[in-house]
Amino acid sequence: MKKIIYLFFTCMFVAVWSCQRVLETKLDNSYGDEITWKLPDYALGVLMNAYANIPNLPSSYDGDFLDVATDNAYSNNPSSDLSKYVKGRISPTVNPFDNWGTAYTQFRNIHLFLERGLGDNIIYSLSDSLKDVKIRNRSRGEAHFLRAWWGMELLQVFGGITADGQALGYPIILKNLTMEDQGNMEMMSRNTYEECVLQIIADCDSAFKYLPLNYVGGDEETGVKQDGRANGRAALALQSRAALFGASPAYQPAGSFALSEDSVNKKWIRVVALSERAIHTGALGAYTALTENMYVGPSVQGDTNDEFIFRTWFNSNVLERNNFPPLFYGAGRTNPSQNLVDAYPAKNGFPISDARSGYDPQNPYVNRDNRFYLTIFYNGKVFNGDRPLEIYTDSNGMKMRDVAGYDYQNTATGYYLKKFMSPKKDMLYNPATLGAVNDFHQYPLIRRAEVYYNLAEALNEIAGPKGAVTGSSHTAYNIMKEIRAKNGVTATNYLDEMAIDKALFSQLIQNERRIEFAFENKRFFDLRRNLLPLNETIKGVEIVQTVSGFIYRGTDPDEAGIVVEQRNLDDPKHYYLPLSYDKIVTNNNLIQNKGW
Repeated sequence: MKKIIYLFFTCMFVAVWSCQRVLETKLDNSYGDEITWKLPDYALGVLMNAYANIPNLPSSYDGDFLDVATDNAYSNNPSSDLSKYVKGRISPTVNPFDNWGTAYTQFRNIHLFLERGLGDNIIYSLSDSLKDVKIRNRSRGEAHFLRAWWGMELLQVFGGITADGQALGYPIILKNLTMEDQGNMEMMSRNTYEECVLQIIADCDSAFKYLPLNYVGGDEETGVKQDGRANGRAALALQSRAALFGASPAYQPAGSFALSEDSVNKKWIRVVALSERAIHTGALGAYTALTENMYVGPSVQGDTNDEFIFRTWFNSNVLERNNFPPLFYGAGRTNPSQNLVDAYPAKNGFPISDARSGYDPQNPYVNRDNRFYLTIFYNGKVFNGDRPLEIYTDSNGMKMRDVAGYDYQNTATGYYLKKFMSPKKDMLYNPATLGAVNDFHQYPLIRRAEVYYNLAEALNEIAGPKGAVTGSSHTAYNIMKEIRAKNGVTATNYLDEMAIDKALFSQLIQNERRIEFAFENKRFFDLRRNLLPLNETIKGVEIVQTVSGFIYRGTDPDEAGIVVEQRNLDDPKHYYLPLSYDKIVTNNNLIQNKGW
């Protein structure tokens, strides 16, 4: 990845162009051909630009995690894009999720490279013909993977149902557009959702053909030195993701375009086939549980956690500056919600709303799923080896150091974010040095666990919790049993109860997915593709210290709870995001998603 970054900056000056018209990219072939397509580093730099806009921070939405636009969290920055969005401030002219221009600019980089960067006029190694072939093959594979990646990014943002019931995605463009192409507006019509899914899958097949399965060993071009680039495993896992979205309820055409039950079932079968392929052909290995500080480090290439199939990394303290409690020199920006806290089951597997869980609302943080302790800082939890957090008011009404009201940036929900945060003591201010330090972080864009969750969801849809599906050695039940057990929930009583019904088991999978991928920017899209409620009120906790101990308000799931924020996303149109106004008015062939 260091090489990627180097190449990006080396050739930035040849990568700047204007954004215009429908696809927001310059539509001619003037790109400094005399220089770019004769010098290997410049040619590769064009392709590297398609990596450059992939975020290396999970909080890449104007400084927020995407989870603050869901029931998982609240942002204490009221002026941020997502804080405005949850109040209903989104339209065809104001859309904080709009990645259209970025994606089509990257498509242009990719197509330019495929058309101009692999010709005989460029030699990537004068002294070693085998090395030249390796670079060409790897780069060709990366180009197809990146086209699939940006296609998927577009699909999950703009894919939707139109007023007449069509399921549409984005305009598929497979070449660098000329001025003549620009005049062909039909070329810029939205393809069907299924056509987009098939294109992403096809590009991943092409990527897999040319990419190494993983970057291991000492080879200069296919070994560990290239760790961080797209690989064969990532291509197979991305196929599984695309297939899952393609089978999801929100993206099945309606009305006269509606599909038969058999057609939808075939889409779920495709998810099974591609997920099993990713697991076996990709040699992914078994699901492994989240671990302490899994997202922090390493400092060298080749130390990537096996769980992370495709990831970016960064060395900074920006996440900590934004999200540490203010008394630890952070801004306390991302506040996990009580809604999310309530989603973690008890250690015996029962949800805390079930009396059999043994859950005590006045002692709420004991005996919970291990993932809770890896994700959230709560009252009394020791912060980075320093002191227990004081998120309470004492018996005299005095606000303690970490509770709302003591500092204007203190948590509004009663919780701080732990996941992705460095565990270093005195990270943002060391009394000895009077300065801050950085730490290495990894942001997983595709995780091994995702493939298993995709597979479980599809198996359940086809055959129910325990049913067998041809081509798979798994069942949805066994996958969930293993995942829960590895996260400290070994009892199966509740799992067995939910397994009597496909719909109940689907709810269990959705909740497991929620807590597994919390703050990895997945729930926003999972809510939409499954047509789950978007307008859940964000809740928090209030804690008062008395002579006999703490009194908690808001932790009893049978009570109304402490309201932190109402969400104004109750209109069905919010399941699909709007294409921007300027694209719609300049091209009648671009059909808007319904409701906008």
